[in-house]
Amino acid sequence: MEISVNAVKFKAADTLLDFIDKKVGKVQTLLPNAIKADVTLKVDKDRSEMNKIAEVRVAVSGDELFASKQCDSFEEAVDSCVDALKKQVEKLKTRYQK
Repeated sequence: MEISVNAVKFKAADTLLDFIDKKVGKVQTLLPNAIKADVTLKVDKDRSEMNKIAEVRVAVSGDELFASKQCDSFEEAVDSCVDALKKQVEKLKTRYQK
């Protein structure tokens, strides 16, 4: 699965990019037919708490999964997005099993 990261108005550190590859890559173990994942990172308001926004969009053959979370850090936001995507994967699998 191809993972692309778009950091809006800043350059993401290599450690953050590695973290995203590792975490979002876990979605592929649950969903082998995932084609690609697009991750968007944004800062809402510079000096406020809970201002880091991560959006993860996963393209699956014939479908699309999306999660958006706002947290104190990008790592926390990406981790929450992956948890939300795991729940969506389970719902998707049960829908296709019927």
